[in-house]
Amino acid sequence: MRVYVPLTLSGLAEAYKTGELAAGAVVAYAVTPALREWYLSDDIEELEYAALNRAALASLRLLAGEPGAVRRRVVVAVDVPDRAAVADPDRGLDPVALGEVRVSEPVALSKAAAVHVDADDAGEDVSAAVDALGAADHGDDDAQFIVDGAEDHELLWFATQEIPNLVGLED
Repeated sequence: MRVYVPLTLSGLAEAYKTGELAAGAVVAYAVTPALREWYLSDDIEELEYAALNRAALASLRLLAGEPGAVRRRVVVAVDVPDRAAVADPDRGLDPVALGEVRVSEPVALSKAAAVHVDADDAGEDVSAAVDALGAADHGDDDAQFIVDGAEDHELLWFATQEIPNLVGLED
């Protein structure tokens, strides 16, 4: 199963150093039954794109918790065994949790298929979206518009061999 793990650039740098995306369980996004129902599509590419966008939103939330982090969303696409990624049945229809899965076993960075990162020119909109998250969560339509503005920037695709360049590390 392809899962999309939200990170920050500093989180990606740490994963590169340790070889794992997280020490314990990993929250990721995937094509779940609830996401299929919400998105109303049978096209797997469209559904995976929706899961990627859900992970990009989660990356914004991670950025909100790292005030000094570079304001670029990061999502790592990883293939894991189907049994390893489990959706919480109690949150299946919760709009916030659409596509959310928990990967119970360690996720090695070597299993990554690709890395998706914002271009440099997205920084201003991503930063504004991070700042507006709290108000958007409380129903502020103007703030939600700002958060949605980050989605106007497509995440760029990078091969895993490019991770050292993305995080400013030498091979």
